[in-house]
Amino acid sequence: MHVTRTVTDHERTQRAEAIRFARNSVRLEGFTLSAEAEALNRRYINGEMTSREHTVALLALAKRSSKS
Repeated sequence: MHVTRTVTDHERTQRAEAIRFARNSVRLEGFTLSAEAEALNRRYINGEMTSREHTVALLALAKRSSKS
């Protein structure tokens, strides 16, 4: 079950900008984010995850991806 927290328009904009910056940084290194990572990013931007939850989920995804 996804719980959407109320985030202001300003916070949503800040979150989206942070994700855009991170995505571009990854691209500069020659990589692209997976569809799963982008789905987590959307959930974070929309207020469904805290920053901590987002980080933990991305780290878990990276760990799973490195094992395959």
